[in-house]
Amino acid sequence: MNASGPGIEFRNVSKRYGSQAGAPLAVRDISFSVPSGSLTTILGPSGCGKTTTLRMIAGLEAPTAGQILIAGKDVTTLGPAQRNVSMMFQSYALFPHMDVAHNVMYGLKMSGVARDVARARATEALRNVGLVGYDDRLPSELSGGQQQRVALARALVLEPDVLLFDEPLSNLDARLRREMREEIRSLQQRLGLTVAYVTHDQSEALAVSDHIIVMDQGTIAQRGTPQELYEFPKSEFVAGFMGEAMLFAARADAAGTVSLGPLRITPRQAMAQGAVKVAVRPEAWLIGPPGAGIAGRLAKAAYLGSNYEYVFETELGPVFVVSPDISAALAVGADVGLSLAGHGVSVVQVS
Repeated sequence: MNASGPGIEFRNVSKRYGSQAGAPLAVRDISFSVPSGSLTTILGPSGCGKTTTLRMIAGLEAPTAGQILIAGKDVTTLGPAQRNVSMMFQSYALFPHMDVAHNVMYGLKMSGVARDVARARATEALRNVGLVGYDDRLPSELSGGQQQRVALARALVLEPDVLLFDEPLSNLDARLRREMREEIRSLQQRLGLTVAYVTHDQSEALAVSDHIIVMDQGTIAQRGTPQELYEFPKSEFVAGFMGEAMLFAARADAAGTVSLGPLRITPRQAMAQGAVKVAVRPEAWLIGPPGAGIAGRLAKAAYLGSNYEYVFETELGPVFVVSPDISAALAVGADVGLSLAGHGVSVVQVS
């Protein structure tokens, strides 16, 4: 594996479905790199182009324009078998009639690797994903999380330059999703894998990634570290998409201070005078007594075990708040004052 430089590089890549010149572009002239030994997540809503981008890395789709490099090699016109890339699908795609060991060995056997060598490599791959002693079991005898680990072992055993994940956790329940994302991240770091990972789940992306690429309508809206995207969104789209923020219209004065109703906000980056949007995440609101901050009246309340979800009617419109204070539940109709914490608030200029 190439230990330095980009593991994956896109240079002005576009993808159009259909031969007509006016057919819409699924991906529009995007350029990015995934550093070797890192995990980059391609994140965005349905239809944004993220899966098309992953399929172009895999060689399952050919770009209409641009250049794709893997480990420094131009693979733009190469098929999947010539790229040394493994892809782990949402469905796992295990062979139901084969036991675990033969599922993991399958790709090696198709590549002409001797049976005893393939078996030894499969055993090592299963050990890496915590499935020692499961060689003879059928997929139907495994839990969803165990099937996921088999699929991961089958991808790892090929020792790819690049490992690709397409919505790998969407079929699992919440607890297993958390366990498997930790497993994938731990393996990626321990083995120094170059990974491109596609999801629409912001919390999953924040948890596993070195870098995140947020896509919107076939273009890259913003890329950076999880912290950069969460704390310093550069557009209304990214601000609203990362962390389920609510967007409020506001204005910045000549000094760059932003007024949101009676609240005054000093943005962390310079703001030109004029219209802005304030993105407030649900956990950023502080609930206090009436008379402090923005007046709110509780319209809806939901108990979620570890927190309450509230909707308050305010002069700004409905405000969604997540409160960790489960010891003092509010009753519908209660009057409060809402202020803002120092975190979870971003300001973006209106373009």
